[in-house]
Amino acid sequence: MSEAAPAVVHLGKALDGLAENPLLPVDLIGRMLAYRKGFGEIARRPDLTDEMITEIIASDYHRLLHSLALNRRLPNTFRWMLAEHRDPTVRAALVIGGQGAPAELFERLLGDPDVRVREYMAQSDHVPVQVRVRLAGDPDPRIRATLAQWWTRAPLQVRRILLTDAADEVRAAACSTYFRWLPHPVPPQDLHLMLLNDPCTRAGVVRHLDLDHATALRLAEDPDHKVRREAAAHPQLPAELRDRLAGDPNGSVRLSVFARRDTPEPVRARIYRELTSPRHTVDVEDTDDDDRIVADLESWYAHIEVRSLHLDWVTADPLPHVASPYACFRMSAAMAPSLPPQVVRRLLDDEDSHVRTTMARHAPDLVDEPTAERIDREFRPDKPVLWRPADDFAFSPQTLRRFATDADPRMRCLAARDPDLPCKLALQLAADTQPEVRRSIAGHRNLPSKAQDNLLGDPNEWVVHATAASPWLALKQMQRLLALAGL
Repeated sequence: MSEAAPAVVHLGKALDGLAENPLLPVDLIGRMLAYRKGFGEIARRPDLTDEMITEIIASDYHRLLHSLALNRRLPNTFRWMLAEHRDPTVRAALVIGGQGAPAELFERLLGDPDVRVREYMAQSDHVPVQVRVRLAGDPDPRIRATLAQWWTRAPLQVRRILLTDAADEVRAAACSTYFRWLPHPVPPQDLHLMLLNDPCTRAGVVRHLDLDHATALRLAEDPDHKVRREAAAHPQLPAELRDRLAGDPNGSVRLSVFARRDTPEPVRARIYRELTSPRHTVDVEDTDDDDRIVADLESWYAHIEVRSLHLDWVTADPLPHVASPYACFRMSAAMAPSLPPQVVRRLLDDEDSHVRTTMARHAPDLVDEPTAERIDREFRPDKPVLWRPADDFAFSPQTLRRFATDADPRMRCLAARDPDLPCKLALQLAADTQPEVRRSIAGHRNLPSKAQDNLLGDPNEWVVHATAASPWLALKQMQRLLALAGL
């Protein structure tokens, strides 16, 4: 190792990366167990020996124990030991990482005094059914509500228990318009009237009702906007009530009318103009009007959602909607299987990034490399996401090497996907002005040792992390990092 190697400014981040390095030698893993900073990620490795696990448990160091409990490769013998640990966060982590654990272990945790342990059991599909059903009788309503939200495939008798629970929050969670997983559960028909008469469950049951005119009128006039929103989406809603709800003061209610198949086009166009017009948020510190705050937030959400609605009825009959003035209609059409090639090409050239991206994902065999590049370059998500269109396509080595000198740093990041990227280009990317580019190349196999030294001394901590996690990191560099940490 050259003495001229830059100082490692982010040593902690380097050691975190090293803990994740798949080729970290066994003897270095053992040395890292003495590290008392970071998040203890070394304990989540799949290649820990029994001796190492025993040492971690004996250390009683919280971060190591917590990570060990999350380790899905942890032998059951050690899981039983952690189930008795005094720290409830360790026991809770044991539930999260407990895939494959015996039912008896979860039965032991059913009576855990800490609510987090039982809450994670209520959320986890890997908890055996015969254990999970008993959570429907948990004394804490928060646990029962969590079970109702997360266990959408619960046996019918469990759903009944939760739908008729004495606690409002549990019934509301069991008959909701939103659940944590699909498919959303359908309440038994014999409970519909009871659920309709309960303010806590009324909104959630609307979509499941056989709607008569009197009930529809009652729902359309309900003071709860969530009930009116569900009524506005019901396919049996009378036309006159649909048109009344089209002028509802709540934006989410109008959005439901916009998305209906039978909404007259002039009404749909008016709602679209209203929802996409500039919105003014309410400063919650300057008003005590809770209803106004809620209404404004709902309108803001509707303003965002109108761009990304998925309309099943459009996907089922896409061709009339490929030229729709509404991007969400064109995007829904793009999700249809077996569209004619000319329609695919039209949607791949759509003015809206969401439509282009959706079409590319649903017809990848009709997307050539130039089109894939264009769609990725023009990708404009509404919020930061890790995924990008290029993740669904394999670019040729020639294209990836061209990206290495692209003016756009996003495209330069893609160059590292060429496993045979020439050393000269790898070095160029490792010295890039943009940290995301340096991070993308940090784990490349054609990066010389000196360049790795420089990246380990990078001012950006995530570049350092990626370099230390690289399976191509030389043994002497791993040893240097441990030496700097006194390990």
